[in-house]
Amino acid sequence: MANYERAVCKDGFVISIQAGSFLYCTPREDGARRYTEVELGFPSKRESLIMEYAEESSRPTETVYPYVPVELVGRVIAKHGGLRSRTPLPPGVQG
Repeated sequence: MANYERAVCKDGFVISIQAGSFLYCTPREDGARRYTEVELGFPSKRESLIMEYAEESSRPTETVYPYVPVELVGRVIAKHGGLRSRTPLPPGVQG
């Protein structure tokens, strides 16, 4: 299972974007050529675009967001100005 570094956006927003066999993603396997849904977690602040996926919506910065479509992840990253650096992302996620 690959562990990806937390994604840091240009405006300072930080979030974990993960995919692999033991995570909430599609396909649910390590080393997939392309993921269509990924697991997000522990954002640095509440992000309205992903709230419907929150496991614990009352704790938006302390929870996991399972099976988030990669297109939506791209919108979140774009909303926050793009990535600050060229952080590797799961295949299929556009930074």
